[in-house]
Amino acid sequence: MYYVGIDVSKYKHDCIVVSNDGEIICDTFSFDNDYDGFQAPSSMLSSLGEHENIRIGFEATAHYTLNLKLFLENAHYSFMEFNPVLLSKFNKSQTLRRTKTDAIDCAAIARRLMTVEYKPHPVGFYHAYSLKSLTRLRDSLVRQRSFYLVKITNVLDHTFPEFKPFFGNKFSKTAIYLPENYGNADRMSRMNSLSYENLRRISRGKFSPKKFIELKNLAATTVGESNEIFDLQLSGLLSLYKLSANEIDSLEQKITELICKIDPRSLSIPGIGPLSAAVIYAEFGDIAKFSSPQKMLSFAGLEPGYYQSGTSAHGGHMVKRGSSHLRFTLMNLCVPLIQYNIVFAEYYAKKRAEGKPHRVACSHLVKKLLRVIYTLETKRIDFDPEKLR
Repeated sequence: MYYVGIDVSKYKHDCIVVSNDGEIICDTFSFDNDYDGFQAPSSMLSSLGEHENIRIGFEATAHYTLNLKLFLENAHYSFMEFNPVLLSKFNKSQTLRRTKTDAIDCAAIARRLMTVEYKPHPVGFYHAYSLKSLTRLRDSLVRQRSFYLVKITNVLDHTFPEFKPFFGNKFSKTAIYLPENYGNADRMSRMNSLSYENLRRISRGKFSPKKFIELKNLAATTVGESNEIFDLQLSGLLSLYKLSANEIDSLEQKITELICKIDPRSLSIPGIGPLSAAVIYAEFGDIAKFSSPQKMLSFAGLEPGYYQSGTSAHGGHMVKRGSSHLRFTLMNLCVPLIQYNIVFAEYYAKKRAEGKPHRVACSHLVKKLLRVIYTLETKRIDFDPEKLR
């Protein structure tokens, strides 16, 4: 058996090959992250013989490993990714020295390959990677959109402080339409019947004549002060908000299209929509690589910490390692699961009856959800509430 350790970086990678007994078969060499550079490891791997006798490992380093993984998959080689935290601890356990070089790192990865159960990365990982990129980009844009809404509120607090309370402190489609098309309170106070018809159409008939007159009166008597600078700020922020909102809509359509083609079993659970299912699929990847639901919980950073030494032992808070994006999605699923899924609603009520606070009950709910997802995916069955009650 040959163990190939690769230390990945942005522009180049370092590689070493060792045998079962630790003999160096191919000493450390570097190759560039491009087509010509990849010819070196390609020739080296070919010289080692059968693919089944080659185990390749490297550290999970975000997008820097993407081209390498695609190259290996296309050449029909299996490979294993290591958690950077665990790999770092292993490296520290091997020596007291603090020396760190790329050559030392790839040798350490090869040694690590020799000591662990080989769990090859699933074939066809690119679908999960694509979804992960899209869902994380969407999350970033949603945060950006929220930032722009806060800034828009700040400007309106100066120019028309009565505006947002009039709409219940929420930016509905109608509420956004008004400053976008009329700019400031002075123009809103001079709206006419045609303006009302547009508002009524946008609000789908919910914006009544009474509310229209009330808004005009508030605009006419506002204590806010508008000027050219505030108008310019508001116009720019609204354009950025609109751009973010449009990009989010496009991303959500693409994410929904992709996840519906993959059709993971989590989509059969009432309370889980396409966007949440996409995050779960993209972040966890192949569920088969987890030996138990507890491993999935640990992967998401949702397991409680535990410390024991001598006579001292105590539990702790969630470790919160792993993907914060996944953790946020799972915890936010609690509300729709309680609303639309009787199995999870009853389980949540049971935990609350036991005296557990809302957040603690939700963490138990997520544990149950992961147990359900694990069962559905490993047995390839759809959700059936009758089997879980």
